[in-house]
Amino acid sequence: MALDASAPAATDREIVVTRIIEGPRRIVFDAFTDPERLGRWWGPTGAAITTRSFDFRPGGVWDATIKGPQGEFPNYVVWKEITPPERIVWMYYGMGKDDPNPVETTLTLAARGDVTEATLRLMFGSKEARETALKYHALAGAKLTLERLAAVVAQGKGQ
Repeated sequence: MALDASAPAATDREIVVTRIIEGPRRIVFDAFTDPERLGRWWGPTGAAITTRSFDFRPGGVWDATIKGPQGEFPNYVVWKEITPPERIVWMYYGMGKDDPNPVETTLTLAARGDVTEATLRLMFGSKEARETALKYHALAGAKLTLERLAAVVAQGKGQ
């Protein structure tokens, strides 16, 4: 039941992806709570993550570098809202902490019996920023993120 679909965006500034993950909502949520868990699925396939700091609380920061097949990339996240086990909101600064165009990302987790419906909503600062991100495979990246998260949870490694 690995539904992978793009939900319709509510505005021309959004990318929205939904996926059913085979596992309880708490396990899916917990996959975000420490850098070791995040390193199992965040970023492109084959990526390695080096974390400089990690503070999973509203206002906290995850500062890391992702090294993957395409090179090294800054990964700077400021956690805005954390509501266990149903919602996480963060600002993603893809060019590092001084990125002038962060993306507000919201993950909503809905329990559906023994599975979890995960909806990832990326809100860009403008329609143009969204269009640029789409050129750089933001939709594919969002789908891959949920796919990799689902695989880790299914293998029991999200804990």
